Order: sequence, then C-alpha cells, then structure tokens
Amino acid sequence: MAYALKILFIAIALFIIYKLVFAGRRGSRTLFEMKFKQGRLVSHYGKIPEKFARECRNLAKSAKLTCIIRAEQVSNKVQLHVSANAGDQHIQHLQSLFPQQYYTQNAQ
Repeated sequence: MAYALKILFIAIALFIIYKLVFAGRRGSRTLFEMKFKQGRLVSHYGKIPEKFARECRNLAKSAKLTCIIRAEQVSNKVQLHVSANAGDQHIQHLQSLFPQQYYTQNAQ
C-alpha cells in the first residue's frame, strides 16, 4: 500500500511539473529568434526576413546591443518581442523596422 502511494505521488508530481513547463507553449509559435551579445549576432534560428535581419545586425552593431529578438505567432497575429535590456529607443526602432505586412500577406 505504501509503495502504491509513493508511485502515485511521483506520478502526480511529474504531471504537475510537465504542465508547468509546457503550459506557456500552447497557442504561440516562435517564428524566429536572434540573440545579440555586444553587438554581434551570437545565434539565430527560424526564417528571418533578409532585410530585417540586415537592419537588426546594423543597429545592434552600432549600439553594441545585448538582447534577444523573437517573433511569435499568437492566434493569427505576429508579435515582435525584444528583451528589455535593449532600451526603449532601440526597442521602438526595431518595432518600426519589423515587416508586419510580410506575415499578414503570407497568412492569407
């Protein structure tokens, strides 16, 4: 009986951990991510529009940015997320560079 309770407790704990880890992934899909460190592109994945990637690299290089730029599709909308350590001025500039119409045309 005690052995069965231990197994049940472990199964419940694993289920709760699984739900906590993977709960945020439902409904959102990461399209691309770019990681900059001291103005250099450290890593990237996903399909990044060429012009946007070039302009991001130029901005990050000139401002020596350390940040993460991520585009996510959340229920038919594409949102650009920039880490807060980039600064408000640079975040606003990156938001204006982001080709929102590229994703709305491809979605239709």
